Amino acid sequence: MSAPTAPTVPTAASPLSGAGRPGSPDLLRSVFRQHAAGVAVITAQDGGRPVGFTATSLNSVSADPPLLSFTIGTGASSWPAVRDSEFLGVHILGEHQRELAGLFARSGADRFGPDTGWAVGPHGIPVLDGVLAWLVCRVVARVPAGEHRVIIAQAVVGDPAGEGRPLLYHQGRFNALRD
Repeated sequence: MSAPTAPTVPTAASPLSGAGRPGSPDLLRSVFRQHAAGVAVITAQDGGRPVGFTATSLNSVSADPPLLSFTIGTGASSWPAVRDSEFLGVHILGEHQRELAGLFARSGADRFGPDTGWAVGPHGIPVLDGVLAWLVCRVVARVPAGEHRVIIAQAVVGDPAGEGRPLLYHQGRFNALRD
């Protein structure tokens, strides 16, 4: 008598079948379009002027000490401020903030114009209004990674008490969670 077999579940092609595509920037982008990521805005001061950008690469690194990471391209307009700042702001966006995410993602946009609610927070860092949560962090490392840098920062102060549900980035668009 043979043992019953488990039902099969459709899966991606086996890596052993040789059906995969060669590694490339296009392959990496295509694969990560399938990965839903939370949406954050990173802020800093650049000579007394607020700067910021949308990031979907935010990760928790360690609880003790409280470390996080994100990446930024060295060609990004915010890179000089991130490169030179001791402190940065990290803002977790809610699903009600799609327009804000798009604003901070657009090159050449007036990100801190009259329609953007914000205030100067701890360590002079711009803190955005209405976010789900925010942190001000001290940069502890800037690690080269191709044409990007992985920024590792330690949380020094913040507020997790915003209301709402998180905004997600998936398939090249900002999305809300579905029940």
